[in-house]
Amino acid sequence: MAVPVTPDHPAARRVSAGHFVRLKLRVMGNNFRGQGRRIALFVVGVLVGLWFGAMAFLGLAAPGLVGEPRYAGMVAAFGGGLLVFGWLVLPLAFFGVDETLDPARFALLPLSRRTLITGLFAAALISVPVFAALLAVAGLVLSAGLLGGVPAALVAVVGAAGGLLLCVALSRAVTSAFATMLRSRRVRDLAAVLLAVVAALLGPIQIAATAAIRDADWDRLAGVATVIGWTPFGAPWTAAFDVVDGRAWAAPVKLLITAATIGLVLWWWSRSLESAMVGAASSGPAKARRGAPAGAVGEFFPRVVGRLRRDRFGALVARECRYWWRDARRRANLISIAVVGVFVPVMVNLGGGGFRMSSEDGFTATGDPSPLLVGLSMLFVGVLASVTIANQFGFDGSAYAANVVAGVPGRLELRARMTAFSLYVVPLLVVVSVLIPVVLGEPGWIGMAGGTLLAAYGCGLAVNSFISVLASYSLPETSNPFAMNTGAGVARSLLVLLSMVVTAVAALPMVVAAALLDGGWLWLALPVGVAYGLGAALLGAYLAGDVLDRRQPELLAMVTPRR
Repeated sequence: MAVPVTPDHPAARRVSAGHFVRLKLRVMGNNFRGQGRRIALFVVGVLVGLWFGAMAFLGLAAPGLVGEPRYAGMVAAFGGGLLVFGWLVLPLAFFGVDETLDPARFALLPLSRRTLITGLFAAALISVPVFAALLAVAGLVLSAGLLGGVPAALVAVVGAAGGLLLCVALSRAVTSAFATMLRSRRVRDLAAVLLAVVAALLGPIQIAATAAIRDADWDRLAGVATVIGWTPFGAPWTAAFDVVDGRAWAAPVKLLITAATIGLVLWWWSRSLESAMVGAASSGPAKARRGAPAGAVGEFFPRVVGRLRRDRFGALVARECRYWWRDARRRANLISIAVVGVFVPVMVNLGGGGFRMSSEDGFTATGDPSPLLVGLSMLFVGVLASVTIANQFGFDGSAYAANVVAGVPGRLELRARMTAFSLYVVPLLVVVSVLIPVVLGEPGWIGMAGGTLLAAYGCGLAVNSFISVLASYSLPETSNPFAMNTGAGVARSLLVLLSMVVTAVAALPMVVAAALLDGGWLWLALPVGVAYGLGAALLGAYLAGDVLDRRQPELLAMVTPRR
């Protein structure tokens, strides 16, 4: 942990936030040296970030460009609130946070807590997402300037700066807190509940937004925007438009709310950072398992795979099962799958109307859920569940050398990894495929939902097996399960996008069949989907296994962290 020092200590006087920023830039430069692949991914990430930032800039600046002050506050509240919420949730669910400067590496240095938090916070501001967000919120500054002149523009600049600081502070504090929680198996259930609560907020927001837009009730939208504007999610973005509307007194109050929230979040981060720097928490003495197979070999096999044969395949499955349950990184991914797998279908199917397809009109909207909409939501869940293994060798890191030395056949390794991962994921997918039709009042759609979901999942296993062999990347050696190396966040986002597109195309015939065929498909979909997904997974393991046999040394070099 950080060594307490007084403000008069020489180290406290010499170290400033600028040192951390320069150190991060130096480390980034060293990581890119001689790594053409990393440089290319970083450049692509910058271009993608600029594109999204530019599109958001145009959207946020639109009310000012067209001279509509009535909608400016709503755009600022909803757009800014979505930006803050994205910075809060996305690092937990998808991309992680850049840990170029791992806090654990500063544990033995004589740095005060304030110096460490200030320096790490300043270094976190140097990233592609921050610059993309800065470009986006510049649209609010332009809109406020066009509608309210220089005073509104100045308030918008201060608010945008405070909002970006809040976004970065939230992402760092939340990931640091959950990193500490997920290292302790005693509190992993609590972590899962908290993640589920955060994700559950998406449902009411999406349902309320869809209903408001459908009814075109602008008074209701304005009321919701007003409420959001007085919360930390909307206060920094809407302060300038209070000046535009003649409520100048509200601007300093909202800026004060923003500043107080930033201070509170940084205080929370400082409290969770020390425990995150200490290392993995002890989970107490191991307890003997009743009913476990006797012998040293039997103790190695978890109860869930206790009946597997004691051969290479069984040993690999048992090892992967233990890793998925005990490794904080993998456990974080399983929690994300559980949260998204449950709430996304609920949002899609309960948040709006469905679709039907006819030969005369094509796709038309209806007021009720449809097999097509359920199939699309199941397709998305299956795609998202399988994308976790796109960097499955990156979880191993240098430990993968043991498999290389042992000469484990590629096909056997991939089948074992698929099996172990599916032991945790498939039961969840079955629950989702049963729960959604029952909630919709259409139990006859269970077979169709399950078949589509398992087919998409099997196709995803095949696609991501290839990606994991060809494009894995190393992960930082840190106790934070959400940490990413420099450029790895870009790599992960691109791999996720590629995997999702290819998997969706491969599994699309199941959705087309649900849209075109009659009621008979509701009964055929389950066996066809199971066979489709299982066949795709086995074919993927067969083909990708040959590639793995030829690329084992190169793959080991790719996933080994650079010192």
